[in-house]
Amino acid sequence: MWQIFRKGVVGATLLAVALGAAACGSGDDADGPTIVVATFNFGESLAQVLEAEGYAVEKNLGLGSREVVKPALESGEIGLVPEYTGSLGNFLGVIPTADEQSTWQAVKDAFEANGVTLLAYAPAQDKNGFVVTGDTAASLGLSKVSDLAPVAADLVFGGPPECPERLNCLPGLESVYGLTFAEFKPLDVGGPLTVAALEGGDVDVGVLFTTDGVIAAKGFVLLEDDQGLNPAENIVPAVRMDIVEAYGADFVDVLDSVSAEITTPELTEMNRRAGIDQDDPADIAAQWLADKGFVTG
Repeated sequence: MWQIFRKGVVGATLLAVALGAAACGSGDDADGPTIVVATFNFGESLAQVLEAEGYAVEKNLGLGSREVVKPALESGEIGLVPEYTGSLGNFLGVIPTADEQSTWQAVKDAFEANGVTLLAYAPAQDKNGFVVTGDTAASLGLSKVSDLAPVAADLVFGGPPECPERLNCLPGLESVYGLTFAEFKPLDVGGPLTVAALEGGDVDVGVLFTTDGVIAAKGFVLLEDDQGLNPAENIVPAVRMDIVEAYGADFVDVLDSVSAEITTPELTEMNRRAGIDQDDPADIAAQWLADKGFVTG
């Protein structure tokens, strides 16, 4: 089965804060239905901003997995959630590809049958990435995944326990790149166990999320997925269609304009600040909005 590992939610949270802050710049009370806001494990910031800007908001936060969020969104229990195109597509039974537009369109079509649409996706993506230490990259001449071909048989690969069954992990590395590693070590999902295993030399190649600030902080090298194994993972707002219809084109246009400004390098820097510097994601998003001219102050 093609399945994307669940990524860190800082990116979606930052987008949620940004979208909420920019959605109602006028400060007037908005005339429309209550917007119930949810994000994976986060979301208080978005709800607070929407309330401050005049929207009627109910908080339904920390819902957790898509198994909970999807039916809640479809039933109207919640109205808006930031998502990732490839991960959401997989959950909906859509096979995502590396093509951003086609993946977005396929997921949008699938979700609209249940009363939920996708707005414009951000350029920013957060994918599963294959990472080595700087020393390993230098000694073996590695900059892209295909560079592993001559040496993979001598290397230890570390990843989530499900990696041997996931098409975008070991099976895909074998079928797309022809890679077979000497050993697989089950670790966590792009977390501290993977970082420690890479630093300690317990694994030679690990799986981290591509915008994780720890990659630069630790001097790791993110190998280019030059054969496009991992699908598009653009951040995108998923919104109930009745919310869009009630608030109209201006609402959508403003949200789309915010999404259009979020790039992968900016998301990586925001994740670094949140994950390494431990800055508050709400403060990071507020600064980003001000820098982009969406809000003042």
